[in-house]
Amino acid sequence: MATAIKLQGDVPLDRIDVTDATLWQQEAFAPLFARLRAEDPVHFCPESPFGPYWSVTRYRDIVEVESLPDIYSSSWEYGGITVLGDGPTLVEGEDPMPMFIAMDRPQHTAQRRTVAPAFTPSEMERLSGSIRARTSALLDELPRDAAFDWVDRVSIELTTGMLAMLFDFPWEDRRKLTTWSDWMGDIEAARDPVLGPKRMEAIWEAGGYFMKLWQERQAAAPAPDLISMMIHSDATKDMTPQEYLGNLILLIVGGNDTTRNTMSGLAMTATDYRDEWLKVAADRSLIPTAAQELIRWQTPLAHMRRTTKVDTVLGGKAIPARSKIVMWYMSGNRDEELFPDGERFIADRPNARRHLAFGYGIHRCVGARLAELQLGILIEELLDRQLLPTVVEAPTRVASSFVHGYRRMMVELRPI
Repeated sequence: MATAIKLQGDVPLDRIDVTDATLWQQEAFAPLFARLRAEDPVHFCPESPFGPYWSVTRYRDIVEVESLPDIYSSSWEYGGITVLGDGPTLVEGEDPMPMFIAMDRPQHTAQRRTVAPAFTPSEMERLSGSIRARTSALLDELPRDAAFDWVDRVSIELTTGMLAMLFDFPWEDRRKLTTWSDWMGDIEAARDPVLGPKRMEAIWEAGGYFMKLWQERQAAAPAPDLISMMIHSDATKDMTPQEYLGNLILLIVGGNDTTRNTMSGLAMTATDYRDEWLKVAADRSLIPTAAQELIRWQTPLAHMRRTTKVDTVLGGKAIPARSKIVMWYMSGNRDEELFPDGERFIADRPNARRHLAFGYGIHRCVGARLAELQLGILIEELLDRQLLPTVVEAPTRVASSFVHGYRRMMVELRPI
């Protein structure tokens, strides 16, 4: 396969493969997406490590796909929501693990409704005090005169703690959630002959741990944690172990990797676009908009996938049934047609909230409000202390076209 460096050159359109993990490890995808949006916004890639697929790179085309779930299926039976896999079993030898985001109506609707009460405005109000207390305590413990890993000390700690609260997960074991999440979301490891089995070991370790929690909560009175909600809902109480594990993967990766990597993006933007954050420091009414812009700019899940159930036409292209459709949220969120100067972080961007990072339509992220709440509180608490992080060496990025994020990021906290 062509490397990311070679792919930045003037190559034929049919050789462009934006699933190349090197592109993401080097943060080198932007020129390719700009070219695809301009020259071939619904682009067929005949060969890739994940098989043939169609790239959808313009905002309006992504919205069209998301708006037509009866044509563009999310079902695990066809391959689910990532570019990995072509049927019920994503990788040869694995058991299917259905999750509600990888289901079509009506199953999707019923299972999503089960966990939705954990993310209502009233629940956000209830959780805000504990989120603020944990964020405040964490920031006060960080060094002021030395570099430290922002990913580990801030992004992981805050999001893993939040997940532990949502699951009522044993606090002393909360970092297991981080380890499991990293394996679960790793589509590159899934297809690797050595790492693939290790990934499955981690997933089944998570399954065994959560099965014990299921049994404990089953014997207890209903409670507001996500496990208890699933146990006491008619839509999910009779899930198979594979369905239970599938939904756990969704909630763990969705609740951990996404907010974690956006929090890390805060440090990147505070370094590269410091003047924009000084605007926010001077006018704190901009915090909600800046949080949305941060989510747009980072786009922590680079893509979602659908499968055509019937022959269809998109962007003037005839697409056969059972085709793999990859919606590049990373590209749609940079589409100049909607987001002028889209590669830049602009703290007061008027339409930042229209980003696609949470998806669109019936599959829009159920935990969006919680992500926004956590980011907003982190920004507020940093500004309360008149501090912003500055990245002091090149970060280590995730080598994946699915999770767009960071493994390590050394920063120093500096006064505004």
